[in-house]
Amino acid sequence: MSVFSKKNKVSLDLQSISTIISEGAAIDGNLKGSSFVRIDGYINGDVTIDEGLILGEKGIIHGLVTTKEIVVYGTINGNLNVESLEIKSTGKISGEIKTHSLSVEAGAIYNGNLLMTKEL
Repeated sequence: MSVFSKKNKVSLDLQSISTIISEGAAIDGNLKGSSFVRIDGYINGDVTIDEGLILGEKGIIHGLVTTKEIVVYGTINGNLNVESLEIKSTGKISGEIKTHSLSVEAGAIYNGNLLMTKEL
């Protein structure tokens, strides 16, 4: 069940986070995870998370992001392959987005190409 489904919707922000990359932490390489991950640090590499990802305001990703659901408060410089994307007012994305659904708050910044499709 998608955490963004219309029935019994539970925000990704309220999910049980299994992994946290804290502010000040830096990873130079790819990150893979199976559950829900929050990133407040810096990742220079591809990020593949099976369930969901929260990118905090101080979080930065330079690389390809693949996950089911993502909430972006921080910065992504790279492409996204996601089922559901929410860009908050502090979020900044530069790259190509492939998604089923997209939500953008006023103030968010996005530069790149967008492909919305049922197939990813």
